[in-house]
Amino acid sequence: MSTGTETTAASEGLRGVVAAQSAIGDVNGIEGKLIYQGYDIHDLAEHSTFEEVVYLLWHGELPKQAEFEGFKERLRRNYEVPAQVIDTMKTFPKDAEPMDVLRTAVSSLDFYDGNGHGTDRETATKAAIRITGQIGTIAAAWDRIRNGKDAVAPDKSLSIAENFLYMLRGEKPDAEEAKMFDTALILHADHELNASTFTTRVVAGTLAGMYGAVTAGIAALAGPLHGGANTNVMKMLIEIDDPANIDAWVENALNEKRKIMGIGHAVYKTEDPRATWLRKFSRRMADKTGISKWYEMSQRIEQLMLEKKGMYPNVDFYSASTYYLMGIPLDLFTPIFAVSRISGWTGHILEQYANNKLIRPRAEYIGKRDQKYVPIAER
Repeated sequence: MSTGTETTAASEGLRGVVAAQSAIGDVNGIEGKLIYQGYDIHDLAEHSTFEEVVYLLWHGELPKQAEFEGFKERLRRNYEVPAQVIDTMKTFPKDAEPMDVLRTAVSSLDFYDGNGHGTDRETATKAAIRITGQIGTIAAAWDRIRNGKDAVAPDKSLSIAENFLYMLRGEKPDAEEAKMFDTALILHADHELNASTFTTRVVAGTLAGMYGAVTAGIAALAGPLHGGANTNVMKMLIEIDDPANIDAWVENALNEKRKIMGIGHAVYKTEDPRATWLRKFSRRMADKTGISKWYEMSQRIEQLMLEKKGMYPNVDFYSASTYYLMGIPLDLFTPIFAVSRISGWTGHILEQYANNKLIRPRAEYIGKRDQKYVPIAER
């Protein structure tokens, strides 16, 4: 690398590079642990709610009862999306990718927030509340609109998890399903400096507003190397179709050096702690619906990959069959990820604003040197 500033050797994909200090979440890949603001993910999944976790990620502590009631009320007051945004969505091509619709619609929310560019704590938190309340409304509304149906207005008496399923289906979910979905949102809420979260911090570091930083995060999540793995897991299961086909299919895929979707993780070297919960939910949805083959197939693939490659399932592996048996369209799996991860994104953006420094790394130059200009007629 050229001189001028002290630098270190380049790391492919920034693997192992510490790019920020954060109190929000921590991933211990060796031990398979995930914490949010000091709380183990298993403790939160067992006892908490998604709204409590949002508060935790933003404020560093779990809310007291009065704080929690006020926080929930603020979120629910912001479920409704500006009518102009819904009207604009109705003009989109009906085959538009849901993540592209989400990116565009969330960006347009900025137009209807007069203080949307503010980066002080109070103003940015207000924007974070608006986006967190509205992102699920947008995702559910698009599925209705593209299918020629009217969007279902949000119900302010429901939680974010309950409300999403209600707006998607037009009927309220039962308590068991709502609890599973709420816990799934908790499990996806934050994961340290993943690609989309790092993107939001880079954008926030320029002092761009909350809406711009979140929009960038959605764009990063839409990339197939980050979001979409659980959609591809379900496509894989549908392709295999029959539990009797699994062993041969996996063997063939490994021989062809194809990636088995939902298996392995860039950080975890043991079981992803989030997969522990989603495996249970996949089993419960199988029991609830009477459709067991997707769970059974997933179990066999997990067993084979552990035996053959020493690899464990990640968060996407069992979330695929869980969401599928909830009747959620495959291409909404990644928007659901965003409905959850908005909590972590906005938490990191608030943290970035609080102690901001422009994020400006160096690149290791590997191009030519000492080139001399040659007139175009002589080339």
